[in-house]
Amino acid sequence: MSKLTFEVAFDRLIGHEGNFTDDKNDRGNWTTGIIGKGILKGTKFGISAMTYPDLDIKNLTLEKAKEIYKRDWWDALNANKIDSAIVFQVWDFAINAGMATAKRKLQSSVNVADDGIIGPITLDAINKSDLNDVLMNFNSERLVYYTKLSTWPRYGKGWTVRVAGQLKYAAMDN
Repeated sequence: MSKLTFEVAFDRLIGHEGNFTDDKNDRGNWTTGIIGKGILKGTKFGISAMTYPDLDIKNLTLEKAKEIYKRDWWDALNANKIDSAIVFQVWDFAINAGMATAKRKLQSSVNVADDGIIGPITLDAINKSDLNDVLMNFNSERLVYYTKLSTWPRYGKGWTVRVAGQLKYAAMDN
């Protein structure tokens, strides 16, 4: 059961996600998720046009972003059922790389089928695993995932710094 509250997690997240960006080379900024196709609406507070194509990204308020993160990300992850040292790691990765990817990498970290469902089997495996092993395995999965992306040369340094920061939070939460 997580001791980390959504409020604390959100404050941490906004330390990484914030200002409006409309980098044309970032597929998340396009409504189709394909560079050069659809509308370049951008990303703000980590909320992307690719994930929310009908949202007015540029005029998104922090309050609305917080509501979206609680409803569509925190609750969808079953965050209140995951140990606090793990939950922020997975939640942050979900926001950065997609919910399905984060869930599958967490499942790989505890050696269960990576079907993207954080249900009783995955939760039981997490609870039976050594916490530090889960944290190290998960962040290893995360870094390997990033290095396989075609955008690694452009964004890899930032992703690596982000993971380093998350490891500090994992140590605090552990």
